[in-house]
Amino acid sequence: MSHAHAGSSALTVRDLRVARGDRAILRDVSIDVAAGEIVALLGASGAGKSTVLRAVAALQPFDAGSIAIGDVALRPGPVPPESRLRALRRAVGVVFQSPSLFEHLTALDNVTLAPIRVLGWDREKADSAAMRLLDSLGVAPRGGAFPRQLSGGEAQRVAIARALALDPTLLLMDEPTSALDPARREALGESVRALARSGRALLVATHDMDFARGFADRSIVLADGVVVSET
Repeated sequence: MSHAHAGSSALTVRDLRVARGDRAILRDVSIDVAAGEIVALLGASGAGKSTVLRAVAALQPFDAGSIAIGDVALRPGPVPPESRLRALRRAVGVVFQSPSLFEHLTALDNVTLAPIRVLGWDREKADSAAMRLLDSLGVAPRGGAFPRQLSGGEAQRVAIARALALDPTLLLMDEPTSALDPARREALGESVRALARSGRALLVATHDMDFARGFADRSIVLADGVVVSET
């Protein structure tokens, strides 16, 4: 896997502004995440954490500022059509708070969907890559299970495997520990650490201070749409 060497910037957000009507949701937010780095985005509910992730993933328009993911750049204004977002969809993986797996597909088929559709891989190649991902996250034995048969922790790991299927350089995670007990949180943290060691950049929105302290290299605190501290 060819990832940028650690230290190079995988994500650069500059002076990001998002408004709804005359209410600013984000005001001049700037964030950098380097390859191989885990950055926690902390803040109370409503602070703007999810909005940052959605803007970076081109799921939400922004009003001013700039976002660069490697050599993919996003500009203010409406979200570009999907046809123009191919490079971005390959560079950025997203794991939302609820794993939102496709209910009618097995865990394995959830993970192989994008490589087959987007990269044109054949079933055999996609299956073996997906099994490696599921194995690295400790859920390979659950490959044939449907989402409703998975525990919360298992579903989330499958969602992470799906987000990694196109080998993105940047992984965005929204409240990944919300449904997990302490042992599963610890296991997730170790998985996240392993992903960073492989050269990926991770931006994790969370209000779980213990998780941030235990696993993030840096923490950025948002309050009322502004970065109030960085440690």
